[in-house]
Amino acid sequence: MDQPMDGVTVVEVKNKTDHMAYLPEMEQIDPTVRLQVVAARDGYDETAYTARDVRAALEATERTPEHFAALLSPAAQPFLEEMAQKARMDKRRYFGDNVYLFTPIYISNYCENYCIYCGFNCHNKIRRARLDLAGIEREMAAIARTGLEEILILTGESRKMSDVEYIGEACKIARKYFKMVGIEVYPMNSDEYAYLHRCGVDYVTVFQETYNDARYEQLHLAGHKRVFPYRMEAQERALMGGMRGVAFAALLGLDDFRKDAFATGIHAWLLQRKYPHAEISFSCPRLRPIVNNDRINPKDVHERQLLQVMCAYRLFMPFAGMTISTRERAGFRDRVIDIAATKISAGVSTGIGGHDGDEEGDDQFEIADGRTVDQVVSAIRDQGLQPVMNDYVYV
Repeated sequence: MDQPMDGVTVVEVKNKTDHMAYLPEMEQIDPTVRLQVVAARDGYDETAYTARDVRAALEATERTPEHFAALLSPAAQPFLEEMAQKARMDKRRYFGDNVYLFTPIYISNYCENYCIYCGFNCHNKIRRARLDLAGIEREMAAIARTGLEEILILTGESRKMSDVEYIGEACKIARKYFKMVGIEVYPMNSDEYAYLHRCGVDYVTVFQETYNDARYEQLHLAGHKRVFPYRMEAQERALMGGMRGVAFAALLGLDDFRKDAFATGIHAWLLQRKYPHAEISFSCPRLRPIVNNDRINPKDVHERQLLQVMCAYRLFMPFAGMTISTRERAGFRDRVIDIAATKISAGVSTGIGGHDGDEEGDDQFEIADGRTVDQVVSAIRDQGLQPVMNDYVYV
C-alpha cells in the first residue's frame, strides 16, 4: 500500500494511467498558460526574498509577479499587519464596504475519482445520494426563502451519475430562484461549458488542488481527475465557452502552500491578461478532515499563513473577488471580510440535501462555521459592512 499522506491508508491501484496524458474525449487547447504557470511555480524560491523585497512590494503602486512572490515569502511574515492594512485599503477602493453572500448546494456525491484527501472519493464508504429534479427544486426554493440570490451548484465528479444535461437542468431551475449561478463540478470541454452557460451559469470554480504535478500524481490515483493538464486548463475552456467569470484555488495544505498560492495567483493573472473581459476571483480553502478520516489537516497552514496568502492575492490583483468558505471558523471569517475577502458563504450544508429536510448523503468535508444566513448578515453589519445579495443586472 502507498501512503502519500500522513495518517491516510491508501488502497493500491494497479495499471495507473499517465497523469499527464489527455484521454481521447478531453479537449486539448493551447498549453501556453499552463506551461508558464508550472514554470513559474517550479522557479519560485520562497527563501530568496528579504525584508527589503517585501518593503518594495508594499510601496509599489502596481505590483508585479515578483512583488507577489515577495509578499508570499516567509520574509513577509513580520509585515503581516501592514499587509492587512494595505489589503483593506485596496478592498475598499474596488469593492467599497460590500460583502457578497452565497451558499453552495450539493446535488450529488457520486464520484469516479480516487483522491485520497476528499470525502467523496470512490473508495470512501459513505452514503451516496443524487437529488432528482424535484428535490433540487425543493432545496433551491428553501434556500431562496433565506433571501440569498446567489447559488453555487456542486456535484461529485461522476459523469455517469451527474451528466452535463443533469447539471444543465439543475442550472435552469437555479435561474428561476437566483440572480447569480455558479458551478463547481468536474472539468468539461468548452462546448459543454457553452451549453451550461446557455442554461444560466455565470461562473465556474475549479480547485487545482496542487500545482505540483508530481504531488498531484500521488494524490489522485484514479479517475478523470488524475489528468493534471486537463484540470489545469478548465478555467480557460470555461472562458472559451462564454462564461462571465472563473475562480481559482489550490487546496492549501496538500503541498508547499506558498508555491501553490504563487501558482494560483500567476494562473489567474495570466488568464486575466489573455481574457481582459473575464471576472476573476480566488477561493482560499485549507484542507479539512473528511468522513472516515478526521486526521487529515492542513500542513503548516495556520490562520496567520492563510491571512498572508489572502492579503498577497488582494495586493497583487486588487480588483479580483475572493471567497472565504465555512472551512474556516466564524471569528476568522468575520475578520477577513474587512481585510481581503469579498464573498462569504452562509447557511451551508456540504451533504446532499439538508436545506429542505434531512440530508440524504454524507458531507464532502467538515465545516467550521455553521451559522445561518441571518447570523452571517448580522455579523457583517456589526462590522459596519454592507451585506449584498446581488448587484448584477441582466438587460
